[in-house]
Amino acid sequence: NLARMNMLLHGVKYNRFHIENNDTLEYPNKDMLNMKFDAVVANPPYSANWSADPKFLDDERFSRYGKLAPKSKADYAFVQHMLYELDDAGTMAVVLPHGVLFRGAAEETIRKFIIAEKNWLDAVIGLPANLFYGTSIPTCVLVFKKCRTSNDILFIDASKEYESGKNQNILSDENVEKILNTYKERKDVEKYAHVAQLSEIEENEFNLNIPRYVDTFEEEEEIDIQAVQKEIKELEAKRAELDAEIAKYLKELGIE
Repeated sequence: NLARMNMLLHGVKYNRFHIENNDTLEYPNKDMLNMKFDAVVANPPYSANWSADPKFLDDERFSRYGKLAPKSKADYAFVQHMLYELDDAGTMAVVLPHGVLFRGAAEETIRKFIIAEKNWLDAVIGLPANLFYGTSIPTCVLVFKKCRTSNDILFIDASKEYESGKNQNILSDENVEKILNTYKERKDVEKYAHVAQLSEIEENEFNLNIPRYVDTFEEEEEIDIQAVQKEIKELEAKRAELDAEIAKYLKELGIE
C-alpha cells in the first residue's frame, strides 16, 4: 500500500503500474519472470539474508554464473534476478553497498562473470554517505547494459559533492546534473571520473573499489621546517618577555 501511495503521489495513474508483495528471490512472480523490461531501477535491502539453496543453481536466473550469492549477503542475488528480467536493449541501475565492488569468494566469481564473460557492467558511481533513511553508510550505483559495444567501465566518485542536511545529506540538482553529464560524456575527469579498460580491471583482479580507479588524493602543502622553527623561537622569546613583565607587575603588587 505504501508503494501504491508513492506511485499515486508521483502522478502515476493506478492503471499504469503493477505492484507485487512477496519474496522476490525465493518466490518470484512467474508472470513477471516471463516479462522483459527496458528499464530496471532498484534499491534492494543491503546485505539481506536469503536461503542460497543449491536448488537455485538450476534456476535460470542464477545458473549461468556458477555460484550463488552468500546466505548472509543477497546483494548479487538481487542483481542476478534483475539482469534476468532486463531486456537486451535495456538499462538497469541498482543502489548497493560498496562491498559488492570488492568482496571475494562467490561474489567475486559472479562479478567476474558479469564483466569478463558478459560485458554487462557499464558504470560504477560512488555516492555520499548518509543519503538514505535507515542507513548512514556510503553507497554506489551500478549501471548495467546488455547491448554494450565497448568493454570499458566508467568510474565516478561523487562521494564528496553534496549538501549537508539536518538529518541526512542531499544531492543537489547541480550534483545530480554533474553525475549525469559525466556519465553521458564518458571521459576522464581529474579526481572525479575515470574510464577503465578491461585490462585495467583484470590487473586489479576484478576489484572495483573506486579509489583504485579515481585518485582523489590531495597533496598537502609542504611544510617549511626552518620557518616553523624560527616562528617557535620568536614565540618563545615573546613568551619570556611577557613572563618577565608579568613578574614585574606581581612584584609591584606585592605578590611573589
